[in-house]
Amino acid sequence: MSLGFEKSPLEHAVYKRYTGKSKLLIGVYVDDLIITGSDGKEVDKFKKQMLELFQMSDLGLLSYYLGIEVSQTPSGITMSQTTYAKKILERTGMSDCNPCQAPMEPRTKLSKVSEEPPVEETYYRSIVGSLRYLVNTRPDIAYSVGILSRFMEKPTTQHMAAMKQILRYIRGTLDMGCMYTKKEETAKLVGYSDSDLAGDIDDRKSTTGAVYFYGENLVTWVSQKQKVVALSSCEAEYIAVATTACLGTWLSRLLADLIKGKEEAVVLRIDNKSAISLCKNPVYHDRSKHIDTRYHYIRESVDNGRIIVEHVASHEQLADILTKPLGRVKFTEMRSKIGVQTVKRREEQD
Repeated sequence: MSLGFEKSPLEHAVYKRYTGKSKLLIGVYVDDLIITGSDGKEVDKFKKQMLELFQMSDLGLLSYYLGIEVSQTPSGITMSQTTYAKKILERTGMSDCNPCQAPMEPRTKLSKVSEEPPVEETYYRSIVGSLRYLVNTRPDIAYSVGILSRFMEKPTTQHMAAMKQILRYIRGTLDMGCMYTKKEETAKLVGYSDSDLAGDIDDRKSTTGAVYFYGENLVTWVSQKQKVVALSSCEAEYIAVATTACLGTWLSRLLADLIKGKEEAVVLRIDNKSAISLCKNPVYHDRSKHIDTRYHYIRESVDNGRIIVEHVASHEQLADILTKPLGRVKFTEMRSKIGVQTVKRREEQD
């Protein structure tokens, strides 16, 4: 702060400093800093200022941060967690297991009510926690890991078998991660929102899936159980859209704050026409008055122009991979479309 930096009001771990036309952004985690900016001289100046104030090490171009491996080349940036994934497999004794092509079989239904023998709870929770951190660069396992997270209290061998399938899938896709490329045209935020209906067989709550792209690059993803029981597919989709809209509004504001620009409308793509109508037109009141008022936030956002809802065909709904277990062909196709691919590791490039 004494060096002229200002804390971002939308993301408290980010600090920014503007000098003329140059921008300098700092991401902070305890005593680790990620530095980026539009002017290399400003970056070097900041490094010297910090070295005068603290005992610090300059590790050069970002390559490893909090277990995430980063590779930067002229063609783009890749993020992966290959080393971390290998450690999970070693800890679980699955390093030499037979790989599989999908983290969860289609039509898989897990329940808290099970006659299967219980398993050691601490071990189960530990592995699920590790897998949840792996989701930081692996959106393709976000749904299946989210499902396993619902059974922390009394896991059984049935839940452990589902976990082993995820580990087998990771074994076969160790070198996968997210790829980011730069395009010359102006990038915009585009989101996809989807949900299943009553997918949880214990409480009949649905699952929300949301992804956001900046240009062609995937920047955030969510797969989570909804807090209320939806009475129809339209209502489940509408609740998912409200959640996705909140996330999109925050992303748009954060982006405008970081680049010192104007907040732009976010495009949100939905495959349910009834939910789109409900977002735009309150004439459905008789069929929607039971919906919690907080979910009508999306209507206000559409009216104000902050969110632009568009229809997208079901086969092009990229959030589908976050709401249900897909068949192998469909899963592989969706995984590729959201930008998860095999990345070159740093050793290979060296």
